[in-house]
Formats: sequence, structure tokens, C-alpha cells
Amino acid sequence: MPRRINPKCLYCAHLPVAEARQLHGAEGDDCWDESLCHRRRTHYRKRRDNNAARRSQYRQEVAQRQAEAAPDEVSVPIPLKPVAYLYLYRQKRQDAPLHAIAVSVWQGDQRLLEVTPIHCAGLRNQQIQKYLMDVLKTLQPRYGITKFEPEIRLEPTECPIKTCPLKPSAIADVRE
Repeated sequence: MPRRINPKCLYCAHLPVAEARQLHGAEGDDCWDESLCHRRRTHYRKRRDNNAARRSQYRQEVAQRQAEAAPDEVSVPIPLKPVAYLYLYRQKRQDAPLHAIAVSVWQGDQRLLEVTPIHCAGLRNQQIQKYLMDVLKTLQPRYGITKFEPEIRLEPTECPIKTCPLKPSAIADVRE
């Protein structure tokens, strides 16, 4: 364990040498030792800077050791094919009517294409199926997509169509 700081020496370290010799020398309390005091005064004056430099160097060494010990990371690119996502806007229950349909094409985390969403109000099931087949026929020559990924169900309140009757702004426009 390190030796405690002598408060008398700490006070003396901030005095000029001549004043310290007079105060602690033969005319003073006689604690001045020519062989020790000069070195000790320097140590006390520069102690904070030396400790900060030592801590900084230690942190750098630890960070360097951790960087060397860390495993190497390798990212292997995967050739991703474009996929078509089918978004169905309907309530959670099974027999709920379909509110809207949207389709988007993604390759990895990049969106390549977004088909304009449509409302399904008034459309029969056969008409919706025909529309989806037409979308796939449009996507097939361009991206080679022959089927949709498993459908994604969203709430009708999240409908992306700006003029949707379920949006609060559309309701406010009707009232005015």
C-alpha cells in the first residue's frame, strides 16, 4: 500500500525553494533534508499529472490488448434474390373483410419497388386474385418473382393510401 502524503510536505512543495528552506530549515522547524526534499517537492508538484499520464497509458494498453484479443469478424456477402411482400390490411379475426392490398419488392434490406396500394372495398375475391396474378405477371419478367412471400397482415388503420376513409385527416375533411 502506498505511503500517505505528508500534508506538511505537500504545503511545502508549493512554496519557492528559498522560502521552503527558511521555513523548514535550521531557522524553522528543522525538517528540511537537502538529499530528500528537492525530489519529494518535485514529486508532490507533478503527482497529479504523472498519475493522469500513467492511467491514460494503462487504459491505452488495456484497449490495445482487448482489440488484439477480440475475434476477427468476416462478413460473407450472400447473393440475395428479390422477393415480393404482400401486405394485407385487415382486422385480426379470420372472417374480417380485406381493407387494402399493398406489394413491395425487396432485395436484402433495400426496397427496389413498391406497387401502388389499392382499396378492396367492392371487389370480389376473384377480382382480388386476378389483380394479384397481374401483379406477379408484371414482376416476373423484371425480377424473376413467381410468388409472394408469406403475407404480412397489418391493421386497417395503418393503411398507406392517403385518401383512406379510416385516416383521421380524411374524417376531418368529410366533416368540413
